[in-house]
Amino acid sequence: MKRHVLILGGTGEALALARLFAAQRPDLAVTTSLAGATSAPVLPPGKLRSGGFGGAEGLSDWLRDEAVAALIDATHPFAATMAGHAAEAAAATGVPRLKLVRAMWPRRDGDRWISVADAPAAASALATLSARRVFLTLGARDLGAFAGLPGVTFTVRMIEAPETPLPLARADLILARGPFGEDDERALMTGRRIDAVVAKASGGEATRGKIDAARGLGLPVVMIARPPLPAGETAADASEALDWIARVLPQ
Repeated sequence: MKRHVLILGGTGEALALARLFAAQRPDLAVTTSLAGATSAPVLPPGKLRSGGFGGAEGLSDWLRDEAVAALIDATHPFAATMAGHAAEAAAATGVPRLKLVRAMWPRRDGDRWISVADAPAAASALATLSARRVFLTLGARDLGAFAGLPGVTFTVRMIEAPETPLPLARADLILARGPFGEDDERALMTGRRIDAVVAKASGGEATRGKIDAARGLGLPVVMIARPPLPAGETAADASEALDWIARVLPQ
């Protein structure tokens, strides 16, 4: 019987990892779990699970019921609740857990970053900048923090349209799926006369283009810091995660 590995996915790293497992560890049964936030995700090889588990307790039950031998949390760096649940469930069941943490963008000469803790702090920072055309690359649940900024026109980019109208008085919605290159991001910012960018410190290559474009244009970037991670082993990419599996579940 194949040993069972659960990947908490929804990111490019999770997709790359599932593909690596399919190619290099066919001795393992791999299930990728998606939150179900996107209606048409790029599907990984192996088994697929969609939807929540019901908190740490529900995930613990699932790990036991499915005889999971190893858990890899490859969710988004800002999926703090899921990361916490994964850590709790792994501790409760004794299942080895790895957190895949993509590298943060390095600060370079010319970057005009304003580091803030969360979306409300980002809105406050924008007010001090007197920005009038702002590029927002945040999830729908964060947009309400910017509703009280008068006289600002927002360009908002999402993978798909939210179920409810944007809570912003003046906003243009762009629907697009990354990766986004620097040249395309520069064209978007200049075409829309953007004078400030708000981004999460997600890191990785898929959305780095906006950071590079903002640097080249001399635009300030209000950067929302990552939430803290639960203690435990980490890997920087899918290759390192595969090495971890080789130690935990050797062939």
